[in-house]
Amino acid sequence: MLVAPSILSADFGNLANEIKAICDGGCDLIHVDVMDGHFVPNMTIGPVVVNPVAKVATKPLDIHLMVEDNTFFVELFAPCKPLYISFHIESENHPHRLIQKIRDYGIKPAIVLNPHTPPEAIEYLLEDLDMVLLMSVNPGFGGQKFIPSVIEKAKKLKELINKKNPNCLIQVDGGVNDKNIHDLKEAGVDVVVAGSYVFGNDDYSKAIKSLQV
Repeated sequence: MLVAPSILSADFGNLANEIKAICDGGCDLIHVDVMDGHFVPNMTIGPVVVNPVAKVATKPLDIHLMVEDNTFFVELFAPCKPLYISFHIESENHPHRLIQKIRDYGIKPAIVLNPHTPPEAIEYLLEDLDMVLLMSVNPGFGGQKFIPSVIEKAKKLKELINKKNPNCLIQVDGGVNDKNIHDLKEAGVDVVVAGSYVFGNDDYSKAIKSLQV
């Protein structure tokens, strides 16, 4: 299991040291939540913060857009050279076009599904994706409780992926901890995002390793 700590839960007054700590602690990716205050009722960070994060980080960035104007934000964050950029299918009318735009920047495209959105909604996009992110909380805020139905949803998605694009990864974000990690692994999940579980732990390395099952 790959682990992507979400810096939404980090201490932003000490962000450079927080990034160094999770990289030294063995994380696989650094998850960056970008919110515009419209698609979700919260605002987070822009390139003025993410660019310095990219310079300090020794692990790749995984940028999760929770925005209405996806094209604008892809263009804004592409220079940060993340490994992945993910966008919500619920906020995009032309997903094929946007997937290609992300790939043209040399970045791996991913699509995000809100808790209520079925995997079948992206069945005909799977062949063009490198990853699908399943939200296991409603997006917008960290520290929420895990929605258990995502386990069955991950299993259904895995079946579709095996038929359409076996190389596509499944990522889960929201309420992930050492209590549900084994269920997620058994459901076919490849990557987990963990914010409060990692940054709320006194030992980041121990928390990260407990999820790398």
